[in-house]
Amino acid sequence: MRLDKYLKVSRIVKRRTVANELCDAKRVQVNGRAARASYAVQVGDEITITGANEMRVRVISISEHATKESAAGMFEAL
Repeated sequence: MRLDKYLKVSRIVKRRTVANELCDAKRVQVNGRAARASYAVQVGDEITITGANEMRVRVISISEHATKESAAGMFEAL
């Protein structure tokens, strides 16, 4: 799954266009490297989003669709 779509489906970011803009601005890193929106997310990846405050998460599962309750189970905060 693409990084921008994962951020939206897991509800880390509210909109996919916002996730895409964050990637373009190099504010999203995966495993310590700046990642493009097209990066293929895999289970175990560590995603860091920088901005006003920094957020670090580890990918636990990948799902094309997620409900509000199951979205929180797709990642763990670090």
